[in-house]
Amino acid sequence: MNNTYFPLFLFFSIIFISQPAVSQDTDQRLYEIIDRVSADSIEHDIRKLAGFGTRNTFSDTVSDIRGIGAARRWIKSEFEEISKNCESCLDVFYQKQFVTTEESERVPKDAWVVNVVAVQKGTKYPDRYIIMSGDIDSRASNTMDFTTDAPGANDNASGMAGTMEAARVLSNYEFESSIVYVGLSGEEQGLFGGQGLAKYAKENNWNIIGILNNDMIGNIEGVDGVIDNRTFRIFSEPVPPTETEEERRMRRYYGGEVDGISRQLARYIHKTTETYMPEMNPMMIYRLDRFGRGGHHRPFNDLGFAGVRIMEAHENYNRQHQDIRTENGIKYGDVVEGVNFDYAKKLTAVNAINLASLAWAPPAPKNVEIGGVVEPSAKLRWEKVEGDIAGYKIYWRETTAPQWQYSRFVGDVNEFTLEGIVIDNYFFGVSAVGRNGHESVVVFPSGVFR
Repeated sequence: MNNTYFPLFLFFSIIFISQPAVSQDTDQRLYEIIDRVSADSIEHDIRKLAGFGTRNTFSDTVSDIRGIGAARRWIKSEFEEISKNCESCLDVFYQKQFVTTEESERVPKDAWVVNVVAVQKGTKYPDRYIIMSGDIDSRASNTMDFTTDAPGANDNASGMAGTMEAARVLSNYEFESSIVYVGLSGEEQGLFGGQGLAKYAKENNWNIIGILNNDMIGNIEGVDGVIDNRTFRIFSEPVPPTETEEERRMRRYYGGEVDGISRQLARYIHKTTETYMPEMNPMMIYRLDRFGRGGHHRPFNDLGFAGVRIMEAHENYNRQHQDIRTENGIKYGDVVEGVNFDYAKKLTAVNAINLASLAWAPPAPKNVEIGGVVEPSAKLRWEKVEGDIAGYKIYWRETTAPQWQYSRFVGDVNEFTLEGIVIDNYFFGVSAVGRNGHESVVVFPSGVFR
């Protein structure tokens, strides 16, 4: 062996074997965020919220210890304390609307529906928002009954506590886009809180990346007898209800029945979770919500915003929408004893890393178009994102595959041809990649070119 060649070979060998085992595609800050989420903190907040007796939307608003008024004032004070600890990084306020008995048969009296909102402004894209929500209100067996105890420990003190804990953790970081942490009210009476905030966002020109609606994230013991502390569901609708007749017509010829903006957000959450929390088992549910039921992401979907529901995999209906009682040896009621705080911690961490990843990512490319009809290659082009980014990544998958299977980083360009990839056999999408490695949500083509 040449004497000058051996040291050089040895030098490169040493460099090679000393490279870190962790993939360069991961961000160590996300692992840190996972570790910072506290089950003890979540337990404290769930117990506090359940301790208000009832949080029915139409319950007491004057008392300091019981009812919806005391609950929302406490939540607001907690957000304000978090903001104080991060040098006023949160803008905390009430967002409200007045509802009357004429609006729904579930409204027993006219009242204010009040949301508690905390906004952490982004440094680079302050008008882009990613939202995490939980519900403040609870209910007894009769949703019109606003005096009976309804602690709502899992439904939905768990989602509200998770949202507050995400704010505590993520307020220690700065993000390029804005993050909104919100407690929504009036969910049990007809999704009034979500309707109010979605309308507020529209009127104030919020560019919403998506909303992660957390509704029941603390139960691991299903009424079916299954105990599972790792599986959770991500519900997402296939396409927006606001799409035009022309968009529906195009889909018939070009596909995209399961590739709407909410479905892409769900895929993003699934991928991030599998990357950073491989012990978890995210289930993509191809449905707006549970069969025939609704949640607070729907009002955002109704206005054309991306939104998903994140929740436990196995519900226990004995602990949901039930007066506290025992019948035939079966205990009913949504009490603290039915909540698994470690599981709530895990799902809170799922939310936190996805909020962070999306808020650190650049905006998604616009006007993505595809071409390659009767050709042996697929062509894509898009409108480039403003700002200094690393480039773009093209994704594709077989038409029956639930997740993106293949990808290629193509650099800072606005068009690319995938040679040898036949357009007829796959679905395609494009994401923007920041220099920090974080990606936008994948965008499915909305146009076709020759």
